[in-house]
Amino acid sequence: MKILITGSAGFIGFHLANRLAADGHEIVGLDVLNDYYDVNLKLARLREAGFDVMDFEYNTPVASQKYPNYRFVKLALEDHEALLGLMEAARFDAVCNLAAQAGVRYSISNPRAYIDSNIVGFANLLEACRHTGVRHLAYASSSSVYGLNENMPFSTADNVDHPISLYAASKKSNELMAHTYSHLFGLPTTGLRFFTVYGPWGRPDMALFLFTRAILEDQPIEVYNNGEMVRDFTYIDDIVEGIVRVLNHPPTGDPDWSGKAPNPSGSKAPYKIYNIGNNNPVRLMDFIGAIEKNLGKTAKKEFLPMQPGDVAATYADVSDLVRDLGYKPETTVQGGILSFVKWYREYYDPTT
Repeated sequence: MKILITGSAGFIGFHLANRLAADGHEIVGLDVLNDYYDVNLKLARLREAGFDVMDFEYNTPVASQKYPNYRFVKLALEDHEALLGLMEAARFDAVCNLAAQAGVRYSISNPRAYIDSNIVGFANLLEACRHTGVRHLAYASSSSVYGLNENMPFSTADNVDHPISLYAASKKSNELMAHTYSHLFGLPTTGLRFFTVYGPWGRPDMALFLFTRAILEDQPIEVYNNGEMVRDFTYIDDIVEGIVRVLNHPPTGDPDWSGKAPNPSGSKAPYKIYNIGNNNPVRLMDFIGAIEKNLGKTAKKEFLPMQPGDVAATYADVSDLVRDLGYKPETTVQGGILSFVKWYREYYDPTT
């Protein structure tokens, strides 16, 4: 297929683009390379993917030296005309939207960034997909949409009308906008609620990255909610495998769906929502213990109260992923952390 991947210099986008390019698909990666976190890490990901040019000219595609079927373009989703021009010229079979302003806490102090990128940018992408004949749009949602829901494990059949951060609200908005385009224009869309993704080349604002860096530098780690947190940590390779399977199975609509008893995860329209999580929640203190074991060092811990916008626990029900796609993430936290620590040491201190 010819596939557009937005956010391709980001954590998940980098891994997905490399996987699909290696599989032989024609890939165009798009990223604006903003400075929410270290741009050098984003550039290093692109370098790893075979892009020698590090001063990318806006809206000018560059070819990978590693994958002849992979091009990258620096472009913002908010730039509707440039985005539409790119998509009209390429006529993509599928689009995977992983571009977004990420971070729960950052959304409290910088709300405008989430409106611009996650809502305006996503609306532009929907319009471009509609007008260029895209056959499937898959897009990143988030486990954060479950908000105040306390039913465990989180099911895509659950109500998600009570988000507690603007980031979560923006992701819920994406799901609603996607359904509208699926219903009105027959655009097949699949929303993917990711659960605490981690692994090599990860984001520096995520817990695993922050903890590893602090422990190695003999700095205290901040442990929120006094350590009483539970997360469904999901390894990056499992996330990518789930996305690949979803891209190959665009929704067609559920003829048995009823507006009298509506299931939020589907529709008569070609619309679907999946959780992609490990289905095995881990206590935060156990997660920290696994990091300590792999680093051979004990963390200095600073116990703090719950942060605004955060939730105490996440736990994914992936039964529909298993039923529809025959897939369930299975990488253990111990194995995933081992891979991350190996990458971290090689990237930041190759002599260790």
